[in-house]
Amino acid sequence: MQTPNLPAIRALRPAWNKGWIVGQKRPLKPKHVWAIRVRLELAERHRDLALFNLAIDSKLRGCDLVKMKVVDVMASGKIKERASVMQSKTRKPVRFEISEGTRSSLARWMREPLMIRSEFLWPGRIHERLHISTRQYARIVRDWVTSIGLEASAYGTHSMRRTKVTQIYKKTGNLRAVQLLLGHTKMDSTVRYLGVELEDALAIAEAIEI
Repeated sequence: MQTPNLPAIRALRPAWNKGWIVGQKRPLKPKHVWAIRVRLELAERHRDLALFNLAIDSKLRGCDLVKMKVVDVMASGKIKERASVMQSKTRKPVRFEISEGTRSSLARWMREPLMIRSEFLWPGRIHERLHISTRQYARIVRDWVTSIGLEASAYGTHSMRRTKVTQIYKKTGNLRAVQLLLGHTKMDSTVRYLGVELEDALAIAEAIEI
């Protein structure tokens, strides 16, 4: 009697993301931003404060933020009010503002001994590493959000990128402005990135009277 070939039985493995919050990371709320800033200022963590402020102002992806150079934000010994960075993903430049508070924190960071003759804005502490890595940046962001009692799995480096544009969109409803600030080539990307839904569109339409 021939024995039928039965399918192999494999042990079920738990999902890699079990218990994690997956999908888009939440933007920080204004109260979260100020809470983190206050903690960094009180702790005199000058690099982290400058990095936090510039991450919000620049709205850059983590891979572009960590590779920023001093010349990107400084000219003739002064911090620029506006800067431009070439995006790694799109190979297109994106411009952004550097607010007064961010300029002040950057100027303070520039006076640190670690920044003497440094080409990169966020130099690595290991000799063979020219700048901090994206993984290091992710750990820094996790420390920021957990320091004010937020769930680490709900936030990430993209939270920093989304924080300011989310507020801009809520206050103006101007998707085109957000698209330019994020450096997206397609409006669809901006819509998905912000999580714009039909209810948002209707709320904007209802606020306009002709």
